[in-house]
Amino acid sequence: MTDGRSWQGNWKVRLYERARERGYDSLTAFADARPTASLVALAEELGEDDVNAVQVFSGLVAEAERSHRLTRLVRGQLVRELSEGLPNGWPAVLDDANRFKVARTLGLWTSYTPETHRERVRRIGDALLATPPPPGWRPLGPDDELLRSLLPDEEV
Repeated sequence: MTDGRSWQGNWKVRLYERARERGYDSLTAFADARPTASLVALAEELGEDDVNAVQVFSGLVAEAERSHRLTRLVRGQLVRELSEGLPNGWPAVLDDANRFKVARTLGLWTSYTPETHRERVRRIGDALLATPPPPGWRPLGPDDELLRSLLPDEEV
């Protein structure tokens, strides 16, 4: 999407129209139906030439803020990053290669975290590295028990 078409016209309206065309009443409902899909995959499904991942995330953040569910969105984004960065689940051994994969995945998650949650997310990343989850752990949605224990639904 380097030609800039995704930014032409009213892209916010376009996002919601595309979600509705697919039978969802919100962008969040569309994304929730695909909890492990990357933001890029969501954007491609909504319109590969004129929707991009940044727009999808912006729309998801706006909806989460309005519904006071930003913490759930943050957990959901971790699920998306883990699915992409660690497709076989949490590694059994954190050797150098796996530590890099985990750190990269957690770093990407942090980069997609709204400022209100950034410090909590950093602490959670540190905790996951210090006390790793069970080998193979791969949450399939934002309501995963371990994720909810690390990042409960209290809004900050």
